[in-house]
Amino acid sequence: MKFLLGTHMAHWLGELDVSLFVSRNRLKDRKSFPQARAPWALDSGGFTELKDHGRWRITATLYVAEVRRYAEAIGRLEWAAPLDWMCEPWVIFGKNWHLPLGHRDRFEGTRQARGLQPGDPEQDLAAAVRFHQRQTVDNYLELKRLAPDLPFIPVLQGWRLAEYEACALMYEQAGIDLAAEPVVGLGSVCRRQATAEIGAIVTTFADRGLRLHGFGVKSQGVARYGHLLTSADSMAWSTGARYGKRLPGCTHRAAKCQNCPRYALRWRSRVLHQPPGWEQLSFPGDHPHHP
Repeated sequence: MKFLLGTHMAHWLGELDVSLFVSRNRLKDRKSFPQARAPWALDSGGFTELKDHGRWRITATLYVAEVRRYAEAIGRLEWAAPLDWMCEPWVIFGKNWHLPLGHRDRFEGTRQARGLQPGDPEQDLAAAVRFHQRQTVDNYLELKRLAPDLPFIPVLQGWRLAEYEACALMYEQAGIDLAAEPVVGLGSVCRRQATAEIGAIVTTFADRGLRLHGFGVKSQGVARYGHLLTSADSMAWSTGARYGKRLPGCTHRAAKCQNCPRYALRWRSRVLHQPPGWEQLSFPGDHPHHP
């Protein structure tokens, strides 16, 4: 499995020799770009976009222009996520949804994007998930039509296994052979990625020959089903560093190591190189606290 170190520090692209996963949100306002020292992948920033605004505020055409700029200026872009729509209930239903314990983020919800007017009854989860899936598949098709030369990847979205299977069928009906794609993203797994349910979803699609990328897969997820993934990313190290102790020997001015490449690389090494049974251990960033 290839591990992409997630980072909010875009300049690391020109400083580190490991593959990075960088959000569009960290690149879109830059006037200049580093030259990548290793292959990297682009996160479209969809979770933040839907969380804060309940919809995408950028068109496929503008996103293509952005991605082309990053690919040409930075170089070594392996793939880019589409403008996909996450299917977590709290993303869909917003602030009125009961969030997991310790989860205090506020979500806008996608009622307006789904065409609901004030006073309209809320859709059930299954209907809302189908809308998000349709938007995800249609966006991928549009991106490939607009820029077949750019490395956009399809992303499977859903909440339960049957819904992921329905999303795969949408791609099939559109003429997309997911098993022939170099990478297929598996969405809406980040905050439940260590569960048996996600393990079953990963196993189902790996058995079909899909080369899966797991978004936001922390060490427990890597331990359980990392061998079934082609690649995964995580920046849980930064949250762990924010609430943990400063790494001995660091010389940066910050009191904590949430922006520290030395801390990030050490965390990456621990995730990739622990001995058998390491899934029983606890790693900084695996259990973030939300103040």
